[in-house]
Amino acid sequence: MLVIGIDPGTATTGYGFIQANEDGSLQAIEFGVIETSPKFPPHQRLLVIYRQLQKLINLHQPGSGAVEKLFFQRNVKTAISVGQGRGVAMLALAQAGIPMEEYSPLEIKQAVAGYGRADKFQMQNMVKALLSLVDIPSPDDAADALAVAICHIHSKKLKTLIDGTE
Repeated sequence: MLVIGIDPGTATTGYGFIQANEDGSLQAIEFGVIETSPKFPPHQRLLVIYRQLQKLINLHQPGSGAVEKLFFQRNVKTAISVGQGRGVAMLALAQAGIPMEEYSPLEIKQAVAGYGRADKFQMQNMVKALLSLVDIPSPDDAADALAVAICHIHSKKLKTLIDGTE
């Protein structure tokens, strides 16, 4: 199963495609960021994100997707910006007919590092280890998007096991 994970934002949106193999191993297919210029008005920045996500989704044809949930933000401007990026990411997935889930930062950290309060360094090293990468994925938003995809894969496995035993 090929999964796309998305770490949304307006300035930078991270994405990561991970293949879950039959033997249980995970393989990073592609990851990176979509960056938008602060010189563009907000609606143009969102359009850039949307179009780039559409291209990536059409190229890789993932079977499932996951987006990081918005967590409490003290900075209202940042919260609104991230929320707008989330909406665009969710629209791109929905328009492509890709089933998706949302995960909180706590859920992602728990699924990837086994500890809901893991710091960024722990998370990046776990992503590197789980994907058998030589280096920590860069930039941070791309590593975060890979973590979202890993969380989704682990969550789907657990749900399948639970549903299969009921």
